[in-house]
Amino acid sequence: MLMEVCVLFSGGKDSCYALYKAMQEHDIKCLLTMLPEKSDSWMFHYPMAGMARLQAEAIGFKHFEKKTSGVREKELEDLKTAIKEMRVEGVITGAIASEYQKKRIDKICQELKIKSIAPLWQRDSEEMLREEIRNGFEIVIVGVYAEGFDKSWIGRRIDEECVDDLVKLNKRYGINISGEGGEYESFVMDGPIFRKKVQIVKASMFWDEKTGSGHMAADYAKLVDKN
Repeated sequence: MLMEVCVLFSGGKDSCYALYKAMQEHDIKCLLTMLPEKSDSWMFHYPMAGMARLQAEAIGFKHFEKKTSGVREKELEDLKTAIKEMRVEGVITGAIASEYQKKRIDKICQELKIKSIAPLWQRDSEEMLREEIRNGFEIVIVGVYAEGFDKSWIGRRIDEECVDDLVKLNKRYGINISGEGGEYESFVMDGPIFRKKVQIVKASMFWDEKTGSGHMAADYAKLVDKN
């Protein structure tokens, strides 16, 4: 019998790909999105997280949103409460190399006596990103927060050329190619698990010249039929 699990779902590439992998081995009960009130959350995506409900509809899973303060330790308490409410046997995450995130989620799951499952853990970032592209995931960068990025990266689609440029930034500035160090955040528009495609009709961009960082927000998005 398949384990009934909940997927921590930000709408970014890693949580989408973790869901894709988990669907092959587990019974997905629901997707859970944590909505931080602060943009500098240590655990959760901020840009476009509110659009995860549209992605969940496009994929076809029950979806829950839970607000969190974004305060470093309080958000862990919020996450534990939310997971407990899901009443599942395990939690799927898109963690790749972040010990900070994985250890804390492992601890929460241990306290709740459920399984913590990270299908992407310890994968090579470049290899996995190229694999996601080959498997048909349409991904855009929606926030950048590290040296080497400029505003032209916001809204850029992650294709093979983009991965090549991320590799160059890694060699020059030491950024994490998958963005797991908080260097950038992503949003998935389409993929093999999507029944419909997310189309961003209108978006706003926010850029801080002082910090050299910024993000986009969807003012209006909708689902459209896939070609």
